[in-house]
Amino acid sequence: MRLKGKTAVVTGAGSGFGEGIAKTYAREGANVVVNDLNGAAAQRVASEIALAGGKAIAVTGDITREADWHALREAAVEDFGSVQIVVNNAGTTHRNKPVLEVSEAEFDRVYAVNVKGLYWSVRAFVPHFREHGGGAFVNIASTAGIRPRPGLVWYNGSKGAMIVASKALAAELGPDQIRVNCVNPVIGDTGLTAEFMGVPDTPENRQRFIAGIPLGRFSTPQDVANACLYLASDEAAFITGTCIEVDGGRCV
Repeated sequence: MRLKGKTAVVTGAGSGFGEGIAKTYAREGANVVVNDLNGAAAQRVASEIALAGGKAIAVTGDITREADWHALREAAVEDFGSVQIVVNNAGTTHRNKPVLEVSEAEFDRVYAVNVKGLYWSVRAFVPHFREHGGGAFVNIASTAGIRPRPGLVWYNGSKGAMIVASKALAAELGPDQIRVNCVNPVIGDTGLTAEFMGVPDTPENRQRFIAGIPLGRFSTPQDVANACLYLASDEAAFITGTCIEVDGGRCV
């Protein structure tokens, strides 16, 4: 088991990529703190992990709020003693549409979740990692942050900010033995698929997007989880400040 004896916090783990990451980590021996804004979804995932023989707790919380991050950390410490891994997976987007049609409220929400959520994560867990001799952040960014396309301008920008911030954090926190890496998925089958496409989620519309992916399919939660597993494991002990594109060749 590649994560035996470790505890991981996974945000946005009530569905999609986050659920896949949480369940994969649990199968590999980690204690998992399943966070989601949707408390029922978080509890479902934690219960399914437990039924499969893993260890997990569910913690409802909004990653844009400092108090919720502190509550998340305290719940993790209370149940498992300490945390070694934080996966910043929770994210959102504005609908794919022309830039002048994106409202201020949509802009603010995207940056609050995708960028400020990372800010609060660092504030909450860097002191904890320092106290315990190190740790690992795995941040779920996007191919949109390195190969932006029309229609998702402000989402692209938020993921670019996450990527640059992650590299800067890796440089600054390296002496504390805190590693910071990114995983950049291409579009996948999640609750936000139709928003990313900007059109109804039909087989015909999916095919338009798949046409730009050399391996010919969307990413899956397991694809993303496999990359996150490597970056959180001791096999990646000398890996920091990097991005793994999980994109079927989309960024080539």
